[in-house]
Amino acid sequence: MAPSEFKIISNYLLVPTQLPAIISLQEFIALFPRSLQSSPHIRSLYRDLQGQRNALVDSVAADIEAEAKKGKALRRAVINIRREAESQEHDDEVEIERMLYGAASNSQNAKHTVSSIIPELEGATSELEGELQRLEEEQATLMASAQQTVGSMSDLRYGRLANSQLRDQVLDGLANLQETCTGKN
Repeated sequence: MAPSEFKIISNYLLVPTQLPAIISLQEFIALFPRSLQSSPHIRSLYRDLQGQRNALVDSVAADIEAEAKKGKALRRAVINIRREAESQEHDDEVEIERMLYGAASNSQNAKHTVSSIIPELEGATSELEGELQRLEEEQATLMASAQQTVGSMSDLRYGRLANSQLRDQVLDGLANLQETCTGKN
C-alpha cells in the first residue's frame, strides 16, 4: 500500500529536524573555544536550543495533522458533491424542460419562441459566468493558502526557524557566557 500524504509529509519535514539529527551535543561543544568547552552553560544552551527546536517541530506536526484532517474533509466533500451531481444530472434535464416548456413537457405546447428564449438563455449564461468567476476566486484563495502552507513547511525543512532573532539571541548568550567565564579566570 502506498504511503499516505500525512506519512510522506511527516517523514519529509519531521524526521530529520530533531536537533541531535542536525548537530550532536559533542559537535555543538566543539564549536566553542577549548577554554569554554567544559562549561555547564554550553550543555544548558544546547538543551534550551533543543527545547526550542522541539517546540517548533511539535507545532509543525500539529499543523500537518490539521492539514491532513482538512484534506480528508475536503475529499469527503468532493465525493458528496460528485454523488449529488450524479443524482441531480437527470433531474437538471427535467428541470430545464419544465422551465422551457412548462409542466406539460411536450414540444408541441412550447411556451417559448426563439425570440423569447434568447433573453432567458442570456440570463442563464450570465448566472453561469458569475458562478464560474466565484469558483475561480475560491480556487485562487485555496491555491494561495496551500502555497503558503507548503512554503512554511519548506522553511522548516531547510532549517529556517520561525524565530528570526534566535541567531542573535544565541550569540548574545554566548557572549555573556564568555564574559562570565573570562571574569572568573
